[in-house]
Amino acid sequence: MSNKSVGKLHIWQLLLLILFPVLTAVVCLSIGRMNVPVGDVFSILWNGMLGKQENTTAAAAILSARLPRVLTALAVGAGLSAAGAAFQSLFANPLATPDTVGVASGSSFGAALGILLGLGSIGTQGFSFLAGIGAVVLTWALGSGKNRKLSSVVLAGIMVGSLFSALVSLVKFTADSENELPAITYFLMGTFGSSSFKKLAVGIFPILAGLVTLFLLRWRMNLLPYSEDEVRSFGVNLKKLRIVTLIAATLMTSASVAMCGQVGWIGLITPHMCRMAFGNNHRSLIPASALTGAGFMVIVDTLARSLTKTEIPVSVLTAVIGAPFFLYLMRKKGGWSL
Repeated sequence: MSNKSVGKLHIWQLLLLILFPVLTAVVCLSIGRMNVPVGDVFSILWNGMLGKQENTTAAAAILSARLPRVLTALAVGAGLSAAGAAFQSLFANPLATPDTVGVASGSSFGAALGILLGLGSIGTQGFSFLAGIGAVVLTWALGSGKNRKLSSVVLAGIMVGSLFSALVSLVKFTADSENELPAITYFLMGTFGSSSFKKLAVGIFPILAGLVTLFLLRWRMNLLPYSEDEVRSFGVNLKKLRIVTLIAATLMTSASVAMCGQVGWIGLITPHMCRMAFGNNHRSLIPASALTGAGFMVIVDTLARSLTKTEIPVSVLTAVIGAPFFLYLMRKKGGWSL
């Protein structure tokens, strides 16, 4: 039986998917300007869980600097990848991304405005999150309605995304060129450099809520590309399913952008990689996308902070890695289908 027809992951596949982000996180915790042996990383983490404090430079580097960063990357990678898979199925469009409905652009505007107003780290994060949700509400209001198709929502999302992108440019234009403008520009390019347990505690709940929702609905999500007449025989309310899927994906995307800025490509590439490996069935696609995206995001962030003396924006690396890989997959597959 081929993977295309398998709806449920085999035990060994599931174990490998779980081990991938876990082992990646541990290895990446050991990598940095001061490398720490993996065995010492396990010891430091174990003692930290037991409440035993180690007054060493290695322990301080891992627990205070690297651990919140790696955990944030895990959460963001899982959220954006699962959201990408959801949007691609929701709009029956293999090129759909977490910004299809303008959520990423809205969150970026909220973050830029929060920095401009001096709201502080948590205030800016909250403002960014709410702006992303507001962008989606505006998109849905403009693009949905009686006798309207999902293509109208996509078109409205493009318009709303362009609007908020213009507003971001306006905020940059009015920002102080010495302090505010560099902070806005650097954040929007994608960075985990400002990660902290405090920011993670605020942003993790919308991501977990979205992941749990999609996981519980994953078998129903196979019906998303079909029409209401075709789905009615399964006893599923397609309109409600679409709205819940949209809300879950929006929560994850908005919370992710609020924590680290815009990170492109991961929500586009990861679901396609998982489709090629595990098939189109969402029973396997959703957990596979989340776990693969989590590990991949940690690897990219580790490269961003380790390749050069100056940290590289994460979105630059995801584009450099993602664009050629996407073209390779497209040529290998001869096109895309859902």
